[in-house]
Amino acid sequence: MAILTFVVGPLSTNCFLVYSAETGESVVIDPGFVAERELERIMDRLERLSLKLKYIINTHGHPDHVSGDLPLKERTKAKILIHRLDAYMLHEPEVQLSAYRFKKFKPDIELREDDEIRVGEHTLKVLHTPGHTMGSITLIGEGVAFTGDTLFAGSIGRVDLPHSSPREMEYTLREKILTLPDDLKVYPGHGPATLMGVEKKTNPFLLELKRGGKLS
Repeated sequence: MAILTFVVGPLSTNCFLVYSAETGESVVIDPGFVAERELERIMDRLERLSLKLKYIINTHGHPDHVSGDLPLKERTKAKILIHRLDAYMLHEPEVQLSAYRFKKFKPDIELREDDEIRVGEHTLKVLHTPGHTMGSITLIGEGVAFTGDTLFAGSIGRVDLPHSSPREMEYTLREKILTLPDDLKVYPGHGPATLMGVEKKTNPFLLELKRGGKLS
């Protein structure tokens, strides 16, 4: 599984191009771009590597992660995937941000826990990780985890937003994130990549939960 990272949009969202060098199948995760030049960067890489874009996958429904879905779909005919609990965010204007205006649309596929997404000979498994939003997901691949805005290097996603829940985030971190293997490489929605084992040892939010505390 090959992974390329594009930092896009006003909030510096990590957009990932994940592909099979063997079959040429690919997916894009969180295309939160707003500028045409950012779309062209992704299209150029798809063309240079002779890749067929199969899916556009959103880790959650916030505008800085989904604003490029429709332009990318229009250019590639790829299907848009998002968890069923965040699907409404794609067509409700009140959840949009002023810097991320986009046309309303609906996903092609609504994801659920344990769904598997094939990328050539590789598989991404859907782990439902609510908290930052109720439909947030983490995608687990071979030695990798795409955590969206659930887990960052040294931090976690915000839980003070209208569609977030501290209680759900606590459950997600305790019961799901902390149970993942230490050797997983973590690709978050913003900021640098990290290792799951490093986060378990140094992330102050995970350490607090391991001590029996709560998210403040």
